[in-house]
Amino acid sequence: MTMPVWAERPTRLGASVKGLVLALIVAAVLFPIYMVVLTSLSTQETVSKAGGLVTVPGELSFGAYEQLFAGGVVTRSIGVSLGVTVVGTLLSLAVTVLAAYGLSRPGSLLHRPMLFLVLLTFLFGPGMIPSYLLVSSLGLIDSYWALILPTAVTAFNLVVMRAFFMNIPEEVTDSARIDGASEFRILWRIVLPMSKGVTAVIGLFYAVGYWNAFFNATLYLNDNSKWPLQVVLRQFVLQGQSMFVGQTGDTAVGGHALPPSLAIQMAIVTLALLPVLVIYPFVQKHFTKGVIIGAVKG
Repeated sequence: MTMPVWAERPTRLGASVKGLVLALIVAAVLFPIYMVVLTSLSTQETVSKAGGLVTVPGELSFGAYEQLFAGGVVTRSIGVSLGVTVVGTLLSLAVTVLAAYGLSRPGSLLHRPMLFLVLLTFLFGPGMIPSYLLVSSLGLIDSYWALILPTAVTAFNLVVMRAFFMNIPEEVTDSARIDGASEFRILWRIVLPMSKGVTAVIGLFYAVGYWNAFFNATLYLNDNSKWPLQVVLRQFVLQGQSMFVGQTGDTAVGGHALPPSLAIQMAIVTLALLPVLVIYPFVQKHFTKGVIIGAVKG
């Protein structure tokens, strides 16, 4: 019996080529991160010798990070980003779980019209001006809620979680319903424990979205003391603005030498990357179980 091509054992040459390709992909991903982190830890002499991003380690210094946390701008923006990410992720997960569970029950109230409205958002978006007018009419301008409520629910995440809930055997929920359990109790005690994988994945999607979001902040926040980290990153890295009043070249007022501006910019980039790099490995194992099963079988 002839086996299909994808079921055959790879040859030694094929395995070597696959390993080489994977190694090149990993290097292409890690090398830019390596340059960013190394540049953030480099001195002015090392940065000048490299002529830009540092690839060969030289004299190392934590001066860029010390300067960032001493200034207060980055420290405050990190606190804002963490608060928005935590509150937004919890709120988005709660609303998405409740809506997905309701839409996964065929006999629920207004099941089809609500599902149609959710699917309609895949094709049509409200646009920037109507969104701004709605947020303004709700009195959310210069409020942290403007960073959370407009993006509290994503249609894609809702559809994926609904598909996963629909794969849970009805016999399990029907038996609990016969024993007198309410729908909320069934959701909390039975459905959610069986859906840890997809919940972790959707939670990561929301958390990364809130952490990386900057457009809503530039649109709705006029007070720059409320800026999240990504807006600070945009202002000081992409637009090249200085966060140190009175800075001339690389020397601050009072004659104290500042770290190279490139090292400071790369330090901000590193701080923006760090939370995702730390959290992702703990959630990565759920991706296949959480997203693939829910999307394919649904």
